[in-house]
Amino acid sequence: MRIAVDAMGGDRAPGEIVAGALAAVEQLGVEVLLVGVEDAVRAELPGGNTPEGVEVVACSQVIEMHDEPGTSVRTKKDSSVVRAAEVVRDGRADAMVGAGNTGATMASALLRFGRIRGAARPAVGVPIPVPFSSPHLLVDGGATVDCSPEWLTQFAYMGRTYAQMRGVAEPTVGLLSNGEEPGKGDDLRKQTFARLEGNSWFVGNVEGRELMTGHPDVIVTDGFTGNVALKTIEGALKAAAGLVFTVLDSTPEAKEAAKVVAPMLLQGVTDYLDPDTVGGAALLGVDGVCVISHGSSSARAMVNAIGLAVDCVQGGLVDRLKQAVAEREASHAG
Repeated sequence: MRIAVDAMGGDRAPGEIVAGALAAVEQLGVEVLLVGVEDAVRAELPGGNTPEGVEVVACSQVIEMHDEPGTSVRTKKDSSVVRAAEVVRDGRADAMVGAGNTGATMASALLRFGRIRGAARPAVGVPIPVPFSSPHLLVDGGATVDCSPEWLTQFAYMGRTYAQMRGVAEPTVGLLSNGEEPGKGDDLRKQTFARLEGNSWFVGNVEGRELMTGHPDVIVTDGFTGNVALKTIEGALKAAAGLVFTVLDSTPEAKEAAKVVAPMLLQGVTDYLDPDTVGGAALLGVDGVCVISHGSSSARAMVNAIGLAVDCVQGGLVDRLKQAVAEREASHAG
């Protein structure tokens, strides 16, 4: 198994990205292609030497976080993220992982891999943490901002397929809306509901309060709403954590209690809420495996993102998605 890693992508690149890739070689038994500016990448290798299981793929450009994704992918053709997608396309690697400019990572995969036949638009399947349980999925987390009812319907089929690959035998799917009743939502939600109802796995509309509950297994929405929901969860979690630790530091008695409570709280956050635990999200609908990690990824996050990429390859995610899209097309035609 060979994984192409955009070594220049992310707020902590290339140091943490390279460190995570090296750790993945040791812990997961994979080979990695570190795609990046050669001098910068080699400066992070032990003694400047390339360890066994590691190959450096040199490029001359980097797409920065503030760069416009579409334009950058077309004008910076020798950038690390574009080259990472190309080595997968050319068969030199089985999957790619990137923690840099999210839009550029998606665009690179889309332009170099192409879409799965019949897949209208890509979607990001983002694991949503569920305390003391396995994550559920939000699809789409930001790949396709403006959606049609048919595209959302495809997202439901792809999200369900991805959940099955992740070990959920019979995933349930809900449509994110502003009320649970069938008639709630805008025209997009109402028309999508009509396309999905009748499937035994479709539970109907769900509200935002269902996020982080684990029910249903997959929550479907357009990329604009999905991304807003993700950032809202992130902000709420940070505010809640800040409040808790402010209270624990407020009085001498609270500080004494914090000596016992704080380590337990920190461990709980690490186990269930830290995005580094999951590492990344899979891009669904493209004809190849692409895992998008968050911009502040640590070495630990990269190990887990690379592990997710390996799972997607070994689990046959792309072939599963091709079958799901084909089945949706066949049922729609019927």
